Amino acid sequence: MQFTAAQIAQLLGGTVEGDSNASVSRLSKIEEGGPGSLSFLANPAYTQYVYTTTASVVIIGHDFALTAPVSATLVRVADAQGAFAKVLEMYNTIKLDKKGISAQAVISAGATHGTDCYIGPLAFIGENVRIGNNVKIYPQAYIGDNVTLGDHTTVFANVTIYSDCVIGARCIIHSGTVIGSDGFRFATGPDGGAKIPQIGNVVIEDDVEIGANCAIDRATLGSTILRKGVKFDNLIHIAHNVEVGENTYYAAGGVVAGSTRIGKNCMFSGQVGIIGHLKIADGTIIAAQSGISKDTKPGEAYMGSPAFEVQKYRKSYIHFRNLDKLVERVDRLEKASRPRTEGA
Repeated sequence: MQFTAAQIAQLLGGTVEGDSNASVSRLSKIEEGGPGSLSFLANPAYTQYVYTTTASVVIIGHDFALTAPVSATLVRVADAQGAFAKVLEMYNTIKLDKKGISAQAVISAGATHGTDCYIGPLAFIGENVRIGNNVKIYPQAYIGDNVTLGDHTTVFANVTIYSDCVIGARCIIHSGTVIGSDGFRFATGPDGGAKIPQIGNVVIEDDVEIGANCAIDRATLGSTILRKGVKFDNLIHIAHNVEVGENTYYAAGGVVAGSTRIGKNCMFSGQVGIIGHLKIADGTIIAAQSGISKDTKPGEAYMGSPAFEVQKYRKSYIHFRNLDKLVERVDRLEKASRPRTEGA
């Protein structure tokens, strides 16, 4: 891909300072830019590099005032970071714009797919699978029987989607993720645990992104559900019959036990664990490595393990750090308050 400064300015609604025919074919950080690269300056901490970079084109804000000459052609925009994000999105769209069905893909006779799809080598598509338009399924992905994939969804390499699961439109599922594996349920008894069959499915609504190496278990009965707009980082485990509300974000390493209901617009930091059968209210914020063992209140922030309200946690933590001093103080007070024995 190759673009001129003039084309970039037109795309971003900006203006060119310098050579409007300056050409770029790759993207770079401003401190690492070289000839033929496009970069941007948004963080003041990197201002020095605009004067030394050898990038051919740099995106900067309208209000940025130069204090020395620059060699790069500048494209001035209202929001440099937002404009560069738009360029990244366009670049990624072009890079991932694959089409065509590989002769090495295995597609069952009863499966159907829409227009402009990509199905890579060694991908497996089961019976009665329904694939929408412009869906991309990368090599060695497994799509089980009766699965539905909505329009513009991307399934990267080595993803496994078990039978009967439903994936919405514009979803992104990264490599190594397993959707629809069995929930962890056993009927324990004197002779050991008897496995309880898991005959539900997983339903993922539109505009969901799931990171690498996640596991989303199928329901025992009914559905495990990720509502629209949910965003998962890598290494997250969602157990059977969990429901995650709209636009909830979950950073890496999280675990949610069975049948918990998570509200919408929640934000969970890394390694948050949530026990089963809880109700996590809308707008809940949970700090990293917290363990949630009770229902939460709307809009509250929680911290610790077991977690409680973040302000109370911080106050308690101050006391905890001073625990040695408090113990010494109590010892001194107790010693001073003891009655002296006769002759002592």
